Amino acid sequence: MKNTTILLLFTVILWSCENSNNRDTQIQVNEQLQSEIESLKAQLAGNESATKNEIATFLTFQNNKAEEAMNFYVSLFENSKVLDVKRWGKEMPSQEGKIMHATFSLNGSLFMCSDSPPIHDWDFSPAVSNFINCENQSELERLFSKLTENGEVTMPLNNYGFSKQFGWVIDPFGISWQLNLE
Repeated sequence: MKNTTILLLFTVILWSCENSNNRDTQIQVNEQLQSEIESLKAQLAGNESATKNEIATFLTFQNNKAEEAMNFYVSLFENSKVLDVKRWGKEMPSQEGKIMHATFSLNGSLFMCSDSPPIHDWDFSPAVSNFINCENQSELERLFSKLTENGEVTMPLNNYGFSKQFGWVIDPFGISWQLNLE
């Protein structure tokens, strides 16, 4: 939507430059541009307020693997993308270029991550996991296979009585995933 609106604005601006001899047309174009600008401002304001109270999963990596993990997860799920990345700079408490704070979306769910400069006494726990209701057997098997590569299977794919098939894995980055097929 945003890219389409920006493209429309750019097209209108080019068109208006080519037709600047017609004063009435120029006024109409200016009014349309102003309307589009106001619409974009409203959309941006709406997006900012929507994310202020939104709950996000925050992943703190102590092994400088935040970017690798984020890119891996974004590649696994449809409708996923990296939204924002801020990096550690020179003379900061972490290795330059590593992730200070990143925001990404996994199929509409908001996630954040960072490479933590201090090493903490804690790490990821399987007691907190990401639960996915898979659409079909193919998706379940694909995700299970990808997440268990260099990871750990805590419950193999099986029918445990509460769904058609279920599996629980810990991926190579230490994040726990429950995969379910109803």
